Amino acid sequence: MPMYVGLDVHKKVCHATVMDERGEILREGKFENTRWGFEEFFGCIDDAEAAMEASYCWQPAYEWLEDRGYGVKLAHPLKTRVIAEAKIKTDKTDSEALAHLLRLGWLPTSYVPPRKVRDLRELVRLRTYLVMVRTRFKNKVHAELAKRWIRPLRDPFTKRRKSQLRELGILTIDNCLSVMETLDERIAELSKLVKEKAGESEDARLLMTIPGVGYFSALAILAEMGDIRRFPNEEELCSYAGLVPSVHQSGNTRWLGRITREGSGLLRWVLVECIWTHLQNADDTSLTRFFWRTAKRRGKRVAAVATARKLLAVIYCMLTRREVFRA
Repeated sequence: MPMYVGLDVHKKVCHATVMDERGEILREGKFENTRWGFEEFFGCIDDAEAAMEASYCWQPAYEWLEDRGYGVKLAHPLKTRVIAEAKIKTDKTDSEALAHLLRLGWLPTSYVPPRKVRDLRELVRLRTYLVMVRTRFKNKVHAELAKRWIRPLRDPFTKRRKSQLRELGILTIDNCLSVMETLDERIAELSKLVKEKAGESEDARLLMTIPGVGYFSALAILAEMGDIRRFPNEEELCSYAGLVPSVHQSGNTRWLGRITREGSGLLRWVLVECIWTHLQNADDTSLTRFFWRTAKRRGKRVAAVATARKLLAVIYCMLTRREVFRA
């Protein structure tokens, strides 16, 4: 008899409900969100399908179930309205709702990329995070100089200028520079690894034919998109990236709002950064011409986002047709 398991996963504990195909609850309980907790609860469950909501702590539980041959699905949290709108909302009712949706085949699922792609995501996201942290320390140095009426240097973070900053004898700046040097080493190591991965990827080399797309941008785009074949057209891909306008409709009235911003924020950020670099390196391409036409009407910030959507459509065509970029 097939069994269905709904899992409400939290940082420290999980609540699970085991249900049969008729909807009768066979077992439920709370256990620690650890390897031993899962082994104890699933020890007497040989064959089952499991469902859990996508949260920041879903991955270890998902991979544990996946490695042991359980069919596991990740529920889309924004579309699981039966849980979000429940008047009585507890861990027990959430796990029961997930088990019911899974049993009936009504579970709205999130895309879970293969482990290789998940590893690439972790790599590019870690490098992005460390660069963001380093930028905060740079901003702190600028702030400390401004507090003392010290005119900031043109490029204060070269090797020579760092020595000049240390000669000022400011404790905060000295500590910031020390942390930044450590971050520089880690970022350089990760950048080398990213470059190697991009060089091994045929898709990444294809994307790097676009002016403004480097090895990190190419690998980040591929990691955040996943398998391009799962999108039937470029519009679906742009919607996945959150670059399509929100739609409001009532009766015969229909109007468009700001972009939905659903999906990966890193993907949108990388695409916009690629557009700014593209404008500096390609004077006469369809993307550049579209940007300046849009900028005249809507401004540069709106034009950059609109052109990022065009770039993503171009990327879709390049990857599906296996063609290099054409101006």
